[in-house]
Amino acid sequence: MPVNPIDAVNPTTAEQQTRQQGVLGKDDFLKLLIGQMQNQDPMNPSDPTQQMGEMTQFSILEQITNLGQSQQAAASNEYDQQAVGLIGRTVTYANSDGSTATGLVQQVTFTSDGPTLTVDGVSGITPVTVTDVR
Repeated sequence: MPVNPIDAVNPTTAEQQTRQQGVLGKDDFLKLLIGQMQNQDPMNPSDPTQQMGEMTQFSILEQITNLGQSQQAAASNEYDQQAVGLIGRTVTYANSDGSTATGLVQQVTFTSDGPTLTVDGVSGITPVTVTDVR
């Protein structure tokens, strides 16, 4: 079954809310670090080496997050380019009722949910439903 890269890298709000317990994100890590610094005993400050290590971990986490966002943008761009490449091609696609239809791709429309195709006057066909291209 084809996977829409936009869905794969953009979890819905519900998916974000059902995130695994015990998994900390970038914002959680920063909140913990700030809380630790605020509640530090001024007469017995924490080890600067430990603080440097925590800042390094945060920097690594931030860069990994940025890399993930870059990959997300690249995947979305590739998905859009593939949809545009279908214009003028004859495709077979699966309808919502499970039947298949064949027609010429006339147009690609970009929406917030990703591209949709217009095939022989029928709009709203997602590229992931395409099963054959000629």
